Amino acid sequence: MPIPSRAALVEQLVRTRIAGDVATPRDNNLSHYRKLANGDRYFWLGLELGDRWRDEQDVLAVMAERCGVSDDPEHRFGQDTIDPELTVAALDRAAARLRKAADGAQRVLFATGHPGGLLDVHRQTAAALRAAGCEIVRIPSGLMADEGMVFQFADVAVQERGATLWHTHSPAPMAAILDGLEREGRPLPDLVVADHGWAGCAAQRGLDAIGYADCNDPALFLAESEGTLQVAVPLDDHVLDPRFYDPMTDYLLDAAGLL
Repeated sequence: MPIPSRAALVEQLVRTRIAGDVATPRDNNLSHYRKLANGDRYFWLGLELGDRWRDEQDVLAVMAERCGVSDDPEHRFGQDTIDPELTVAALDRAAARLRKAADGAQRVLFATGHPGGLLDVHRQTAAALRAAGCEIVRIPSGLMADEGMVFQFADVAVQERGATLWHTHSPAPMAAILDGLEREGRPLPDLVVADHGWAGCAAQRGLDAIGYADCNDPALFLAESEGTLQVAVPLDDHVLDPRFYDPMTDYLLDAAGLL
């Protein structure tokens, strides 16, 4: 499959609803922004936001700027959007950080709380970086978090509960990995590529992190705006077919010089 041009990728993101008119409704977005502003730590995704984001209108303003949702506070129901141009711009920033990792043969850790959507995006990126000379961090064995096992599947850390790969926004699995590495006296990653609480936890601990995030999960975008997170990539994180992400991944890896 040819590498998509920027314009072709924008069209494909909109057509598959990875961006553009996404499935997440406006009232769900606003509810999550409000809960974050009210201090609900579930929505902080492992970050320490303190009192800096107590006004939900400030959260909305960042999400409009960095994700492309409507900035109209009176728009409370119906459709909301992710700007595909912002998605591609974030992919370009992520590509620059991946290139730095490849040039320095850095240690990179991949993790996902969205295995049904983003697992293969992370797997393909890990394979490309390994081929470029990076060390893909192997996580310690026997890790537990949130009543589930944390292990690695196709170079990507995931959580398993009840013999099922688990959808989780919790930072606890990433905390278990980083604590386990320290217990074993092993170096922490130079870069973490993940999503949601997995990325937020890594960034909060001072690691370079790239995170994929949906428009109803504002914490990573706030962290990027503050400089805690390297890059937050806005996208619908669980569309109808995970193969829809393949052109996006190809664009990312090509922009990083990894194809």
